[in-house]
Amino acid sequence: MKSIKSIKLIKSIKSIKVNKVNKVIQSRMLKAMKVTAAMMALGLTSGCSSTFEPWVMPYERENLADPIMSMNRNPVSMSFTHHAYQAREGARGAEGGAGGGCGCN
Repeated sequence: MKSIKSIKLIKSIKSIKVNKVNKVIQSRMLKAMKVTAAMMALGLTSGCSSTFEPWVMPYERENLADPIMSMNRNPVSMSFTHHAYQAREGARGAEGGAGGGCGCN
C-alpha cells in the first residue's frame, strides 16, 4: 500500500505536468492570435494604398459601355427575359428595377 506522502507527491507531479502543458497551449494560442491580428492589420491597411493606377482609363470607358461588350448575345431579348423573370417571381426592385410584383411599370 502506498503511503500518503507518495500519493501526494504523485498528484503534485501530475498537476505540475498539467500546468506545463496548459502553459504551452496558452503560449501557442497567444502566438496564433498575435499572428492573426498582424495579418488582419496588414489586410486592412493594404486597401488604403494608392500605388496602383486604374486599369481602365477614362477615355477607354466609352468602348466598354458599348452594347457589343455585354455578356449576352442579344441585349434586347435578355432585357425582356429579365423583365419577365422579375414579374413572374414578384421580385421587382430587388435587382434595381422599379415597379411592383404585378408586372406593370
